[in-house]
Amino acid sequence: MIKFLDLKTINTQYQKEIENAFLRVCNSGWYIKGVECNQFEKEFANYCGSKEAIGVANGLDALTLIFRAYIELGKLKKGDEVLVPANTYIASILAIVNNELKPVLVEPNKKSYNIDDIKAFQDKITKKSMAIMPVHLYGQVTNMQVINNLAKKHNLLIVEDAAQAHGAFYNKKRTGNLGHAAGFSFYPGKNLGALGDGGAITTNDLALSKVIRTLSNYGSEKKYNNNLIGTNSRLDEIQAAFLYVKLKDLDNNIIIRRRIAKRYSDEINNPLIRTPLWNNKVKSHVFHLYVIRCKMRDELKEYLFQNGVETVIHYPIPPHKQKAFKEWNTLNFPVTEKIHNEVLSLPMGAHLTEKEIETIINLVNKFK
Repeated sequence: MIKFLDLKTINTQYQKEIENAFLRVCNSGWYIKGVECNQFEKEFANYCGSKEAIGVANGLDALTLIFRAYIELGKLKKGDEVLVPANTYIASILAIVNNELKPVLVEPNKKSYNIDDIKAFQDKITKKSMAIMPVHLYGQVTNMQVINNLAKKHNLLIVEDAAQAHGAFYNKKRTGNLGHAAGFSFYPGKNLGALGDGGAITTNDLALSKVIRTLSNYGSEKKYNNNLIGTNSRLDEIQAAFLYVKLKDLDNNIIIRRRIAKRYSDEINNPLIRTPLWNNKVKSHVFHLYVIRCKMRDELKEYLFQNGVETVIHYPIPPHKQKAFKEWNTLNFPVTEKIHNEVLSLPMGAHLTEKEIETIINLVNKFK
């Protein structure tokens, strides 16, 4: 079986450095908010081109804390509207509703899967619209010129959901430095993945950064002095040390992913299959996932499995059809629903051999 993702193989290449990092942290006797987290935050901020990076427990917390901090700063209030793609993972929506803000779902561009079609925003913006969350889905950067123009015209905060797009560029800037703040996930399967969970927030807003650090540490700047009603969401020293090891190799990892993506895009020629929109002359896609579309998606998935290729559907059910949001279940988002009914993610990552890539391509091309 050709695995969709093989984290053991991926992480084995860093085994010696990871073991050294573990021993360094273990022997330090300091396991939370120490030297390792501070070092990783500085390096990750430098990598993204932002002034600040704040390590937190996971990607959902990263997004949730951004909105919570804006509420504390008085830039948002409960009931304000946040424009967000209808086509996204549910975490994007949860970060909004968990702060008692109102998500306003926007149809994506059916080619890029992102909210970069200005027409889609018509009739969506109201007097309560206060923020927009572009989601760089699958690792492809949203057209930020469209987002920035919209934000400037309507005075909107831009909160990037960059959970799948570590290292991607828009023009000469990386994700994490394309809006007012950004949330990242270091879930193990991400391009920059921990050996557990983790996340980070990047921003150039020092006031925002200060509030986020306070909120993530029980609302406390000084131990036992709690100025805000906070939470406990911190990137621990072990995961920070592991991430620091892997950050140094992230750009090389992205090069490998783009090379595999180019083979897929160049060599898959089955008329039943639609490959991702991608201009391979720019660095706007880091291929956290390589997502094809097929009207017979379920049959294709079973065919590939029977022939030894593991695939995954990202994502089978759009947020507005989830039971958690039953009040949205009757809403109609035809582009989003079509995407969710057709997408299939092929294996992607440094664990793949050339022979395995060739096998996958040949099988996809033979599907009828």
